[in-house]
Amino acid sequence: MRKYVLAALGGTVAGVLATTQMAAPLIAQEQKQESSVYEQLDLFGDAFERIRNQYVEEVDSKKLIEAAINGMLTSLDPHSSFMPPDDFTDMQVQTRGEFGGLGIEVTQEDGFVKVVTPMDDTPAAAAGIEPGDFITAVDGESLQGLPLDEAVDKMRGPVGSEIVVTIVREGRAEPFDVSMMRDTIKLTAVRTSTVGGHTIVLRVSTFNDQTYPGVESELAKRVEELGGMDNVNGIVLDLRNNPGGLLTQAIKVSDAFLNEGEVVSTRGRNAQDNERYNATAGDLAQGKPIVVLINGGSASASEIVAGALQDHKRAIVVGTKSFGKGSVQTVIPVRGDGGMRLTTARYYTPSGRSIQALGVSPDIVVDQPRRDPETTPEDADTTASSMPMRSESSLRGILSNDSMTEEEKKQMEADRALVEETAKLREEDYQLAYAVDILRGLSVVEGK
Repeated sequence: MRKYVLAALGGTVAGVLATTQMAAPLIAQEQKQESSVYEQLDLFGDAFERIRNQYVEEVDSKKLIEAAINGMLTSLDPHSSFMPPDDFTDMQVQTRGEFGGLGIEVTQEDGFVKVVTPMDDTPAAAAGIEPGDFITAVDGESLQGLPLDEAVDKMRGPVGSEIVVTIVREGRAEPFDVSMMRDTIKLTAVRTSTVGGHTIVLRVSTFNDQTYPGVESELAKRVEELGGMDNVNGIVLDLRNNPGGLLTQAIKVSDAFLNEGEVVSTRGRNAQDNERYNATAGDLAQGKPIVVLINGGSASASEIVAGALQDHKRAIVVGTKSFGKGSVQTVIPVRGDGGMRLTTARYYTPSGRSIQALGVSPDIVVDQPRRDPETTPEDADTTASSMPMRSESSLRGILSNDSMTEEEKKQMEADRALVEETAKLREEDYQLAYAVDILRGLSVVEGK
């Protein structure tokens, strides 16, 4: 190697001599910067030795260095961090869809732990934790000022153990405590249902190794149950409270409903790190209308999918503005079996927009009304609803309808029942009912 370098230097001597005067200030500036870096590293070494030798209690040198590395990373942005061996192993398990804890995705905002979203069918979801909640204490111990990884550690514990978290929520005057039991979190990435007789709902709760296979198999199963795609009026892709996950899975799910064009691009510090991902031919929905549901708990990979389908006019995006995490983290294994999560790029939707800190704006804004737990059914005025509705059909001696056959009347009644089913859904899930109504309306316009 030394001989090769010297030969290369020999071939460029003339050029160096010709530009010595111009290059001298740049070389001096670079040397000064390197000298400053080494001085700072010496300062770090001095501080490390002082702490190790003079701190009031004996310290663990390994933990001290790990904390220093983590401090370096967390000073960059809320998503960069150092992962000790145990955390690194937990992260790898999570991408496979099973881990222990509360089932809650959190970030840090102004020194406070903020809930991105509770995951489906987890202790956090069952306890009523909501996106946007702030967790200020665990078992009475304040989390303010703690690094995010330390705050998360305090929420971990043996499966079956109780934890009490203190919540600050917008609209509530006082903080309140929520008690939960830690559990093994088994994430089912994709669930499906049929609403209104002809609408398939794909509920995607996370983007892990199971997500795209789940979308493909669950959609095929529902289509078969309905007797083929001709009997489907559209698909609701529910990404609400989906905190994201694997970029590769977000690309595959987007590609599943696109025939061509860009899905997403990532742009890093260096041009060689830039990537562009394109869709391949084949649409699992066979061109059927799609409504994507998002809210403030939809983040990262969810926003990639929503943004891609929105930009290609392949779906109508309904709900509220998404979380706005438009950055890509690369997990880098480091010596000692740990890992480093480092933000390496921003991602851009097909139209070239970055949603970092802005989020995906829905095409139709639909808020989900909050239930007031203090309101009981006895409080409601049921006088009107308890009275039967009077119509022409309830009158005695009415004229018969001679324009419809008995079969047509049965079909009309069946259609009416499906519409009423969606109307009842509004009380349980207003946003989903709205999405189903959109798809029904589109099928009416298209004459199907």
